[in-house]
Amino acid sequence: MATRQVRIIGDEILRKASKPVKEVTPRIKDLIADMFETMYESNGVGLAAPQVGILKQIVVLDVDDGNQYVLINPQIMETDGSQTGYEGCLSVPGKSGIVTRPSWVKVRAYDEEMQPFELEGEELLARAICHECDHLHGGLYVDLVEGELVDTDSLEEDEDEE
Repeated sequence: MATRQVRIIGDEILRKASKPVKEVTPRIKDLIADMFETMYESNGVGLAAPQVGILKQIVVLDVDDGNQYVLINPQIMETDGSQTGYEGCLSVPGKSGIVTRPSWVKVRAYDEEMQPFELEGEELLARAICHECDHLHGGLYVDLVEGELVDTDSLEEDEDEE
């Protein structure tokens, strides 16, 4: 396993559509392991392959619910409700913004053995699924921000004052 460089906003690869994965090879398994390591090293809850420069439809997630999720070729099938809150991204360091996302999603994907499965997520997991799936189609959360981006440091200061 190795930590990979996270691509930062302005890197054109973040705006490109990813290609579906046809089979899980040893290289794909290594990529997935590296993506988890990179995500944890950066204190993230999700990471999409384009964020490490690979245009493949692969997402890894860990929202502290006791599970690690690998979504290969994910497709959001259903959504419900809404939630509005601050969102950040490893590819947009030091910034966050208010984004409205569904509060519940159902996604269909393949696991590391290319076995199909469905996953339902609420709240943070739903937000993370939507956020990372956007990356696979060249989308960034900054496209959805309501108002302006703010410095993450200023949010932490506001929380300290409460």
